[in-house]
Amino acid sequence: MNAATELIARQHLIDPEICIRCNTCEETCPVDAITHDARNYVVDFAKCEGCQACVPPCPTGAIDNWRNVTKLKPYTLDEQFSWDVLPGRTELDDHVAEVQADIPAEVRAITNVANAGHGGIAVPPWSASHPYVNLYSIGNPIAATVSGNLRLTGDDASSDIRHIVLDFGHKPFPVLEGQSIGIIPPGLDANGTPHHVRLYSVASPRDGERPHYNNLSLTVKRVTEDHEGKPARGVCSNFLCDLKKGDTVQVVGPYGAAFLMPNHPGASLMMICTGTGSAPMRAMTERRRRRRELKEGGELVLFFGARAPEELPYFGPLQKLPKDFIDINFAFSRVPGQPKQYVQDVIRTRADKVAAMLADDNAYIYVCGLKGMEAGVIEAFRDICAHQGMDWEKLRPDLLAKGRFHIETY
Repeated sequence: MNAATELIARQHLIDPEICIRCNTCEETCPVDAITHDARNYVVDFAKCEGCQACVPPCPTGAIDNWRNVTKLKPYTLDEQFSWDVLPGRTELDDHVAEVQADIPAEVRAITNVANAGHGGIAVPPWSASHPYVNLYSIGNPIAATVSGNLRLTGDDASSDIRHIVLDFGHKPFPVLEGQSIGIIPPGLDANGTPHHVRLYSVASPRDGERPHYNNLSLTVKRVTEDHEGKPARGVCSNFLCDLKKGDTVQVVGPYGAAFLMPNHPGASLMMICTGTGSAPMRAMTERRRRRRELKEGGELVLFFGARAPEELPYFGPLQKLPKDFIDINFAFSRVPGQPKQYVQDVIRTRADKVAAMLADDNAYIYVCGLKGMEAGVIEAFRDICAHQGMDWEKLRPDLLAKGRFHIETY
């Protein structure tokens, strides 16, 4: 999959229809990727590193737009300067198809597999509640008090993952399952400038970690090394993991208007995650658990991957949930004496169930976790569809258009 991964990219774009030209994004960008003329603010694909530092400060959300392109031909600055509206899904598909004509035949098929998990514009489920976004910005953050900090992983686990509860007191901070918030870590970076905001998915349902309290929870992994395994201390993750009860944090947001759960009776959820990608899945599961007596129907199916049971956040509580409430499928890749299993492997073992949910208009699919899992999950969907007489390439845009397929990987 390396060739495909190198060819497909997410391009950061600014929506000219709702941008108010406040210049906040350009001032915030740490790599000077954002510029403007008298008409539009634009993002230079060659410079943008996708750090999302510019996302939380934007007062309208115009900055939080992404399109999938190939690195051979991203949208140019001249194109962006000429726009009155962002390109829609049809235009994007045409754009990708045009560029794919220049891709060597031997990698085109692989590229199509990778692109199958990316293309299209995600929309929320039709019955999702209205989300509030950008209520608090860097210039006007809200202070939250830590009311709990619990280690989720075993003491001998290699990962220190925490369940952190933040209380907002009497100030409003409405969030829905699937949304995220921004944390402003204190202090300055090596250049003497304030640290950028870091985003974290909310792990509690809309009525709070404790029902009817104005609080929420996060699932945070202490970062001690970079993606190459070299020692590296995550500024915000270590700040959060070291917090004590009574400490305060500066919060911005909330963010996210698409990765939301459906509300209509009979809606089923397929949730696929690894590590801290479990946060939104935990929120959705808890929302359903609290409403179980309403007998709204709809299945919950969870595919959850980790190195070993002791590395899995919420492993104990998940095991206590009734099997007739949620269908749980664990995948462990580093258990001594057992073969490696990843989420895509377990998905394949449940091919009939997965195919049925993919074909069911009342079933909604959510994928969240490390970027490395995405291609494997998409391949599994593609293979299952092929064996069940379905075409993933045709199914995917239909899922996206109906708000039934959502991916958040990092």
